[in-house]
Amino acid sequence: MTHANAPPLTAAAEIDMAERHDAAGRHDEAINCLARATRQGDVEAKTRLAKRLLVGDRAPLLWREGAAFIREAALAGGAEAAALLAVLVAAGLGGRHDWKAALELAQLAAARGWTPAARQLEVLAAATGRIDPATWVEAPAVVPLHDGPDIRLLPSFANDEVCEWLIERSRGRLERAKVYDAASKSDVVSPTRTNSAACFNLVDTDLVHLMVQTRIAIATGIPLANMEGATVLHYDIGEEITNHYDFVDPTLPDYEEHVRTRGERIITFLVYLNDDYDCGETEFPRLGIRHKGRRGDALYFTNALPTGEPDLRSWHAGRPPQRSEKWIFSQFIRNRRVLHI
Repeated sequence: MTHANAPPLTAAAEIDMAERHDAAGRHDEAINCLARATRQGDVEAKTRLAKRLLVGDRAPLLWREGAAFIREAALAGGAEAAALLAVLVAAGLGGRHDWKAALELAQLAAARGWTPAARQLEVLAAATGRIDPATWVEAPAVVPLHDGPDIRLLPSFANDEVCEWLIERSRGRLERAKVYDAASKSDVVSPTRTNSAACFNLVDTDLVHLMVQTRIAIATGIPLANMEGATVLHYDIGEEITNHYDFVDPTLPDYEEHVRTRGERIITFLVYLNDDYDCGETEFPRLGIRHKGRRGDALYFTNALPTGEPDLRSWHAGRPPQRSEKWIFSQFIRNRRVLHI
């Protein structure tokens, strides 16, 4: 305990103390340490505090304050802060998706030594040798596979470099995938889902993710703000998710309130990140459709009727791969805004 008459800690000491508090589960005290260091103008403290407030990580969800702190840290010379501000600007900070400003911020972050920003820029330029956001908002080719529910194939939706980036960004983040349990109101491990998943919130994401999500928005006609955080699914040999729905379960006790405040999941969008495995199809057993995408292909399907009610025909499964592993980028889209920045 600090003595009442002791001099204030330096910003570096406050950050160190915050880490100690977090390790002991005293997250409120950790936030207070970061706040004190932030008031001293420390760039690292501002960045750490901003990241927590933006997504409510062991802290209140205060995205406006988080965005303000990350902007201040970037203006003060922060490399990571500039990279995160680039993500916010591309995602629609202030109501406008400004890819030109986002790319300039990423270049600034790279110049300041933030290696992940430099790598993102390399990936974004890999297909054509230059970064051209105009190509990301061109409507991709769409092949109808089924109507009612709609199932659409988008060949060559993402290039090899993007697919490899998404896989590599996910490898160290994988955890056993879970399903929602209505009784406990929590996500739980289930024998019906044996694969693993890497989830990306706003702070975890990057410009490559956002480029993919921008193309998804163009393909579906639904704004990026209606998208949940992206997930990359990994299936080892024999792992699967059995038949299920992606819409919010209408039998849940708080279903109406959930849909009113967060909306219904109306579309599932998948990008196949590899294809060097056997079997492992996406199957719609009630429709007689089994599909295995090629690397870079995308598939999306509707989970809800035009009225917004769940569509029971969207019953589907991710069948187990054989011979090798399977990687898929998965994006749920709702019928109302879920991202607020």
